[in-house]
Amino acid sequence: MTAEPLPAQDPAHLGGETGATKRMANIGILIESGAEGIKETNFGVITAARRKSGGNLFAFIIDGDAAAAKAVLETYGVRKVVGVTAPAPDIQARPELQAAALAAAVTHFEITGLLGVASPKGRDLLARVAASLDAPLVQDCLKVDMDEGTVTKSHFSGRTTATLRLKGSPWVCSLRPNSVEPVPAPAAATAENFQAQTVDPGRVCVKDVKKSGTGATDLAEANIILTGGRAIGSSENYQMLRECAEVLGAAVGASRAAVDAGYAPHSMQVGQTGKTVSPKLYIACGVSGAVQHFAGMKTSKVIVAINNDKDAPIFGKSDYGILGDMFEVVPALTEALRKRRQPK
Repeated sequence: MTAEPLPAQDPAHLGGETGATKRMANIGILIESGAEGIKETNFGVITAARRKSGGNLFAFIIDGDAAAAKAVLETYGVRKVVGVTAPAPDIQARPELQAAALAAAVTHFEITGLLGVASPKGRDLLARVAASLDAPLVQDCLKVDMDEGTVTKSHFSGRTTATLRLKGSPWVCSLRPNSVEPVPAPAAATAENFQAQTVDPGRVCVKDVKKSGTGATDLAEANIILTGGRAIGSSENYQMLRECAEVLGAAVGASRAAVDAGYAPHSMQVGQTGKTVSPKLYIACGVSGAVQHFAGMKTSKVIVAINNDKDAPIFGKSDYGILGDMFEVVPALTEALRKRRQPK
């Protein structure tokens, strides 16, 4: 076993440093970028990686410009920004080569803990790195304590959480997006490039890369989410939510009932069998609030429900509730937000 629940009388809770604590000198963070540059969700991971007892934070950027990213990353306490490359022209399309290069960097810089965002890319690369290094791995953590060498993870659809101590070094984990509030801690960083001497096994040949090109905010990493339930009635009616989301800078999600009805693709589904999200603001429109759906968004900082059923379970789980027809409330909200944005 590479991870175990902490016993009630574990010595770590009685004071003093554990062996894992002493080894946590160099912490690595996998940095992800998008069309807009470095994703904001990385800053929460960097904040979580910082130790009260000190230590060096390394930011790893796969096939990226370390020097260009230095000014942003050092604001949150990163001491070294490393651009990781490999001798392959198509490394951006080859996750197995990216993982091999990242694993080589972890070994080269003597990283004892590697963290990243629990995004689709982050989960994939971190799992590959953990397998390559035979390292313990925990995905979708709610928080980490680098001094204690522990992570906290949700279990049983969010009904309980477990604190795990990871054995071995290095250990690897991903954090749920927006689970940790970013806190600046300016430091002076240096930048360098690292080329891993990886060998292409030749098992994969990339013929073509097709991107969605939608430019939509990633649902799992969005700060604000508007979700439509079965009451949305049709796929065309999601346009109403998209218009509001555009003004708010939000992403649009769907409940399982809406997906099962064919109103939205599974990629938009929030819930136990969809995506787990943790935005700062979650607006549920016509969502009843089933347990399975709540399991996927219960860690949202603020939950707002819009529903015309006063007995809908979602009202008992929300911070604010609007009893009304979403086809009236959402357009009114969109209009009010647009007016607010207009210069006076």
